[in-house]
Amino acid sequence: MKSNIFVLKVFLFIFGTQNMLAQEKIISIEKIEIKGSSIRAIELLNDSTVVFAGSIGDVGIISNSGQIKNFKPIKIDTLIPHFRALAINNNNIFVLNVGNPALLYKLNKSDLSIVYTEKHEKVFYDSMKFFDNLNGIALGDPTDTCLSVLITANGGNFWTKIPCENLPKTVEGEAAFAASNTNIAIFGKNAWLVSGGNKSRVFHTSSMGKSWKVYETPVIQGKSTAGIYTVDFYNKKQGIICGGDFTDKFGNAANKAITKDGGKNWEVVSENKEPHYVSCVQYVPNTKGKEVIAVSTSGIFYSKNAGRDWAKISNEGFYTVRMSSKNTGWLSGNEVIAKFILN
Repeated sequence: MKSNIFVLKVFLFIFGTQNMLAQEKIISIEKIEIKGSSIRAIELLNDSTVVFAGSIGDVGIISNSGQIKNFKPIKIDTLIPHFRALAINNNNIFVLNVGNPALLYKLNKSDLSIVYTEKHEKVFYDSMKFFDNLNGIALGDPTDTCLSVLITANGGNFWTKIPCENLPKTVEGEAAFAASNTNIAIFGKNAWLVSGGNKSRVFHTSSMGKSWKVYETPVIQGKSTAGIYTVDFYNKKQGIICGGDFTDKFGNAANKAITKDGGKNWEVVSENKEPHYVSCVQYVPNTKGKEVIAVSTSGIFYSKNAGRDWAKISNEGFYTVRMSSKNTGWLSGNEVIAKFILN
């Protein structure tokens, strides 16, 4: 009887804690319809403005007021690029499509140019980010024996592909996922790139791409749709990876892990608990790395202890999230951009 009472108390404590968190984080969502476009790439232009790129060659800017500035849809002959990678540098917007040929565009107020092209039957780019005003990096699936990694050192005007002899080798069936433009995380000169499929690993450079190490993780792997879908780092030591199996969105084993040593070692957290499959995870600014937000098509989730425990704060499904402050941010999904407020 005593043991049953103890179990009941533990259950009530956990349930009560999760309910308190959900009640603390009341969420207000204001949606903006983007007809016909699946949007997996958004980035903050500033605290009040977001840039998006979608599946029908569309690129746009949305302000806090909801005003949309659309660039002319991008199209070459009959090819309509499906954008899932987006980065911003010096008010220039860079967008990179999935599929063959790979086309990396640079946009600004008066100009549109292609700054990188790659043709290969296996080419498929997933994510892109800048370290600083000059140096950037993009990640794609292997076309040879390594991940496809592009770098720029002149602000994005010229990009080169790192040769496989300078990168860790991938295994057969290891690749990346273009789910939310977040399988690259950057802090300082460090970048962490994540993979899935037959292996779920973390590829790390501390020199903006000049040298690399690769680390094993306990995240689910061994299937083409399973692995790490998203990564974020709060500093050069503390990071989080999430994912799962896209075809099993209610599976929640080995799909969330944290590190305290820069990615060398990972600890599975919130095992067999929500959130299940996660397409995007981000640290919440100004919370000392303690608060984390994650999204998927099954809802929005929030952690107040660095990802160890989570509460579901909305049933609304999205692909990706960016926080503009501790209490405000942007979301994107199928035919939608949304502003949100956490109270």
